[in-house]
Amino acid sequence: MLRLLNIEFIKLWNNKASKFLILAYFVLLGFISLFASIKFNFGFFKFHAAEMGIFNFPYIWHFNTYVAAELKFFLAIVIVSMVANEYSNKTIKQNLIDGLSKKEFIISKFATVTVFAFLSTLYIFILSLILGLVFSSYTEASIIFSDLEYLLAFFVKLLGFFSFCLFVGILIKRSAFALGFILLWYIMIEGIARFVLFILETTKDFQYADAITQFFPLKAMSNLIDQPLSRLGAVKEIASVAGEDLSYDYTVHWYEIGIVLVWTAIFMFFSYRLLLKRDL
Repeated sequence: MLRLLNIEFIKLWNNKASKFLILAYFVLLGFISLFASIKFNFGFFKFHAAEMGIFNFPYIWHFNTYVAAELKFFLAIVIVSMVANEYSNKTIKQNLIDGLSKKEFIISKFATVTVFAFLSTLYIFILSLILGLVFSSYTEASIIFSDLEYLLAFFVKLLGFFSFCLFVGILIKRSAFALGFILLWYIMIEGIARFVLFILETTKDFQYADAITQFFPLKAMSNLIDQPLSRLGAVKEIASVAGEDLSYDYTVHWYEIGIVLVWTAIFMFFSYRLLLKRDL
């Protein structure tokens, strides 16, 4: 396994575009810490992110994983390009000639995206822990290490999305078209399907829209970490004054993790089957 990973990371590190995107991704994750220094003072309006409780334990685990997950498209480009370059540079054919089996090829790619997901999760854990210890009003261990399920959800979300990117890359073989397909899937296929179900729910006696859409792959990944802003005390106070009810289920549910893991297995299975049947 280490040999396969070593081969993959040598390929990535020797590609200037991939190297830049990987570094940019982790640098941008680090920019989350800049929220702590944001201060606005316009007369009566004052805003300081740290004072709003964004970096309080355990809320910080929810907030940081949600924000960091939005940056996953940087690594999506790397993963799709990683597969597309195998075809355009004909390295996949050379690897197979040199004795690498198609099964080992898929395993090496999946191991790579798993490492990306793990390193991203570890990075967010360390960054959040440091920011929380600096800015949080709560320092009790029981509070600091509660809500860590958001880190698990973050890892599973990245793993599922990267597996989807890997499958699309193998299916289409060209990075630009593959990235376009991912966007098309999100906007046209899942987006239109969700819109149709929403219309049915509002115009007819149909109450199964959420029950159905939770099984869509990208929607299932999105459901793992819900938006955290309405958990903030300041937001709740504003909503209370406005007479709005912001009661929301922020829980990371086991079945949502299960759905994404099943999709991950499906993407990897069909990636392997596609590679087996394809004449390289």
